[in-house]
Amino acid sequence: MKPGFGTILSRDFIASIVVFLVAMPLCMGIAVASGVPAERGLVTGIIGGIVVGALAGSPLQVSGPAAGLAVIVFEIVAKHGLSMLGPILVVAGAIQLIAGAAKLGNWFRAISPAVVHGMLAGIGVLIVAGQFHVLFGAKPKANGLENLAAIPAALGGVQFSTVTQVEAALAVGVVTIGSILLWEKFRPKSLKLVPGALLGVVAGTVLATVLGLDVQKIVVPESIAAAIAVPSVADFARMAEPTLLVTAIAVAFIASAETLLSAAAVDRMHEGERTKYNKELGAQGVGNMLCGLVGALPMTGVIVRSSANVQAGAMSRMSAIMHGVWILAFVALLPWLLRMVPSAALAGVLVVTGWKLVSLQHVRHLFERYGLLPAVIWAATFAMVVATDLLTGVLVGMALTLLELAPNLRKMRLSVAQHRLSEDDSEIRLEGAATFIQLPKIAKVLDDAPNKGRLRLNTCGLTSLDHTVAEALSDWLKGKARAGVNVELPSPCAYGDRLRAALAH
Repeated sequence: MKPGFGTILSRDFIASIVVFLVAMPLCMGIAVASGVPAERGLVTGIIGGIVVGALAGSPLQVSGPAAGLAVIVFEIVAKHGLSMLGPILVVAGAIQLIAGAAKLGNWFRAISPAVVHGMLAGIGVLIVAGQFHVLFGAKPKANGLENLAAIPAALGGVQFSTVTQVEAALAVGVVTIGSILLWEKFRPKSLKLVPGALLGVVAGTVLATVLGLDVQKIVVPESIAAAIAVPSVADFARMAEPTLLVTAIAVAFIASAETLLSAAAVDRMHEGERTKYNKELGAQGVGNMLCGLVGALPMTGVIVRSSANVQAGAMSRMSAIMHGVWILAFVALLPWLLRMVPSAALAGVLVVTGWKLVSLQHVRHLFERYGLLPAVIWAATFAMVVATDLLTGVLVGMALTLLELAPNLRKMRLSVAQHRLSEDDSEIRLEGAATFIQLPKIAKVLDDAPNKGRLRLNTCGLTSLDHTVAEALSDWLKGKARAGVNVELPSPCAYGDRLRAALAH
């Protein structure tokens, strides 16, 4: 029995409040980490909620500024100036819109998990290293290696005998980080929906206000209209430069990959409507074009806010739309409250967020389940993102992924089809080499599989199975199990037994 409209609306309303409380500090913090004013992140949160929420192909995913793009935005602003961020986003959004119309959404799902997690881990290190200096009242350096190299000097400059702006900022940051970590470890079950990031910012702000600490505060304009910066015609004319076009393509690619991988993760958290990947990609394109036209940050689907949305009981797109309305109302009515927040408090939130991205659990999982090559791809992507830049790291990781094709160069064919054995009995049969380049074809058949009756996944005809497809199959099997569908894996069958063993963990 489906819940009534009133039930759906009430649950979405509650979830929207939770997502709003999670989103506010993250929108501002990611903007600061990107080297742009905090209000630009709030504008992106508003567009991501109201506009993309209404158009989205993923019913419970929340869109907004993402930590994964903070590094590349920082580089854009440093190299080309803040005024060029808008035109780059307009072009990137147009690319996403065209890709969605051309039904290329499933191709982004074929990106190796080793590349994605290696990229996110590298971004995490760069965010922690950059925001570490903000904790000491300083500005981040030009690149990640400089930030890492300058950490010892920053630590050595602390004088605990006096309270200068450095010590005051550090105190605010430490209190913020400590509050988040303690809340996440000891929070009561009855308050599980109260976000640690919000409490951390409140704790850091209260400390600075009560003690009258001399710390830098975030700058927020008097009105939301003052946060809008429309690019000029001259700025758009510069998009003919090859460097800027390549940057726009990189933003579109990374934002799309992060969005669609996040959407797949959100689908695994609930049993409702599944993501329409091409529609979601098009909605993100519209959102990023709008963000570019008003000079805001780029957006993606974001897993932290989306998981909070699911956990809070959201049932439709209305929760994401309403969270954008709450951000708009807060910025319009209470800008003075935002001006009380110390920059070091937002830095503390981002240090925790960045550290969570540096998860060694992913590379351990890849090594234990699939061997050395995926772990090497993860490590190479991670190292190159930290040492060079985001795009180079991703391209190196994807190039190394091609090595997985080497054993199958002579036999690349794959047959994948669904067969109705009876009215209530279906079989999906895979025969040949299942590699990441075949994942869009595999995903289409998997997505069309019924959610009722008996379902069998026959992998006995496979000659090879790479880690990208294996992870996709494992995720699909887990999703079917949550939906109450029992998927049979024939045995004895080498790859079927391997999938069964993976599910047992």
